[in-house]
Parts: sequence; structure tokens; C-alpha cells
Amino acid sequence: MSEKHIDDVSGVATTGHEWDGIRELNNPLPRWWLWTFYLTIIWAVGYMFLYPAIPLINGATKGYLGYSSRAEVVSELADAKAAQGALLEKIAATPVEEIAADPELLQFAIAGGSSAFKVNCAQCHGSGASGSPGYPNLNDDDWIWGGTIDQIYLTIAHGIRYEADDDTRISEMPAFADMLEPQQINEVAAYVVSLSDTPADPAMVEPGKAVFAENCAACHGENAEGLPDFGAPRLSDGIWLKGSTEAQIASQIRAPKHGVMPAWVGRLGEPTIKQLAVFVHTLGGGQ
Repeated sequence: MSEKHIDDVSGVATTGHEWDGIRELNNPLPRWWLWTFYLTIIWAVGYMFLYPAIPLINGATKGYLGYSSRAEVVSELADAKAAQGALLEKIAATPVEEIAADPELLQFAIAGGSSAFKVNCAQCHGSGASGSPGYPNLNDDDWIWGGTIDQIYLTIAHGIRYEADDDTRISEMPAFADMLEPQQINEVAAYVVSLSDTPADPAMVEPGKAVFAENCAACHGENAEGLPDFGAPRLSDGIWLKGSTEAQIASQIRAPKHGVMPAWVGRLGEPTIKQLAVFVHTLGGGQ
């Protein structure tokens, strides 16, 4: 047996391999590392035997234990639905205004309403329910049809100007371009702006107030505080749905834009509508 070559620099024996004058040092892996590596191999073989592991054409090997993560998920979902079933039945049997009196039911309703809102309502009202141009912010105190939990429930259930539902909310603001002179429309717009801001021409406020009293107060109230029974919004708080500039307000008076909200009760069912009403009511703007 030839004598082992010892590296002059490191003092470590070489393996006897040499490439272009470069010798390979013989530094074996630590024993603990090798045993750990061997154990992982044994564990992997055991796992393949006990659990589904080897892909086949139409599935995979079942494993000795017959374990299935999909079956476990299905079982967990079934258990969750069974647990929810009792609470959903309780919600269905409880008037929406009484749900808040039951802490467990309230928590379940808020969670379910939040989930339903993200799937069905966020597309228009935003993921945080803060609204967007033409779609109301549900976090503030401005409620066209009223902000009590009963009123919110009715609005969600039957929609707004939704022709397929006989109980839908109906309000139609007439186009005042056919009733008022252009100057009168500008004057009433200036008056409405003056209730929460400063109009471009303050001299138009008083004439606009007179026009408002004659043509608008019947729906929006004498002080422009709004009338939920008519679906007439409050105009005195600086919260605007169709635009807040004087020109945008004048345009809405001249030729109103009317939005449509679908009736959701037929699609989602009464328990989900109640959960949505509870969730929206707890956002902070509900009355």
C-alpha cells in the first residue's frame, strides 16, 4: 500500500486524486451529520410507506394509514357548517334588531356579514365600505333611506330602484331643467353649497334659498336635513354622492342621476341579509 500524501500547508492527508497538479484533501463529513442524513432517508422511506406519496396516473399511492388531507378538510368543513347551522337557524328566527343583544350571535353575524360584504358589496362600496363616486360611503352618518338596523336591512334586502322587486326603495328626483330657469338652478346650487361651504357668488344664496323653499324643501326638508321616508338625502352636511362642486350640484339639479342597487334577499337569503345589516350597522355610521 502506497504511503498517504500529506498536504504541506494544512497537514491533512489527501485522497490520492489529482487534477492538473491540484490534490483533493481528505476531509470526511462529521459522524453526526452522516447519521442524521441516514435517518432522514429512513424517515422518507417510512413516510412513503405510511402516507400517500408516489404519484400515479390517476392519483397516488394510498399509504398504509390511508390518510387524506382532502378528506380531513372536507370533514372539518362539514363540522364547521354543522356548527354554523345552529347559529344560522338562530339568526333566521331572531328579529334583526335583537341580534345585538346576544353577544355570541352578534359576533357570528358580524363575521358572516363581513365575509358576505367582501364577496357581494365591496365591488361598489369598496373593501372598506368607504364608497366611491356614485356609491355611498357606509361608514359615515349620511343615510338616504335611514341608518337604523331595520332600515339598512330593508335597503339591502329589496334594493333601490330595482324593478324586479315590488318592495324596492323608490325615489325619483325630477329634472329641474324643465321647471327652472338656468339662473334659478345656479342660485339654488349656490344656496345648497352655502349650507356647508362658501359658494362662488354669495349674492346668489338668498335668491337660491327662495327657489329651494318653493321646489326642493318638500323632499329635502325646510333646512335641507333630508327625509329618509322619501329617500331624499341631507344637503347640509357636506357629504355628497354625485359630486360636491357647485357645477356638479347644478348638474344634478338640472338632470339627476339615479343609481340602482339590486335586491339581495333572493340571492343570499334572509340570514345572510341580516348578517350584512348587522355588519354595516356596526361600521360606525349606523343610527
